[in-house]
Amino acid sequence: MSFTCFSVSAQEKKTYQVGQIKTSFGEILFWLYDETPNHKASFVKLANEGYWDSLTFNRVIKDFVAQGGCPDTPAGFSDSPYLLKPEFNKNIRHVYGAVASGRDNNPEMLSAGCQFYIVQNKKGLARLDDKYTIFGQVFKGMDLVDKIVSVKTDSTNTPLVPIKLDVNVINMSAADLKKNGYMAIPK
Repeated sequence: MSFTCFSVSAQEKKTYQVGQIKTSFGEILFWLYDETPNHKASFVKLANEGYWDSLTFNRVIKDFVAQGGCPDTPAGFSDSPYLLKPEFNKNIRHVYGAVASGRDNNPEMLSAGCQFYIVQNKKGLARLDDKYTIFGQVFKGMDLVDKIVSVKTDSTNTPLVPIKLDVNVINMSAADLKKNGYMAIPK
C-alpha cells in the first residue's frame, strides 16, 4: 500500500482582507491596516453589508482627495450609522494613496463610519496627519483615482456625472497581492 502526501505551506493558504472599490473607471485595491483595528472592522462590516453600493464618490478635488460615501451635510454626520474614536498611528501617514475616514469638525475627532477618502496629492497631505484616521493604502488603481479627481464637478466638488461605488472586501493570497502590485507581503 502506498500513500501520496501533498503539503501546502501555511503561507500559501493564508489570505488577507483587501478593500476593493469598483467604479465605471475600473478597480481600486487597497491594503487594510491591522494597526487601526476598529476602522478596519468598520470598513469590513459596512462593505460586507453593501452599505456604500448605492452611494458615490461625492467630493473629488484634484491634488487633494477622492471622497466617497455619505455626503457632507450642514448637520454633520448625523446620518452615519455610527462614529468611531480616532486611531492615529505615527507610522501611518497621509501619503499618496492613503485611505482614511472622513469626519466633521467634532472636538473628539470621531470618524464617520459612512465616509472614506483616498489621498490623491502626490506629495501627501501631512496637515491631515493625526487629525483623521488612516485605515488603508491603495496598491492598485491610483491611476484611476487620478482620473476620478479630474472629472468635471459642480461648485461643491461633486462630479457632474455620478461615480457609483461598488465596495467590497476580498481575500487575497500573498501571491495574489504580489501579482497586483502589493510589495510589502506580510509574513
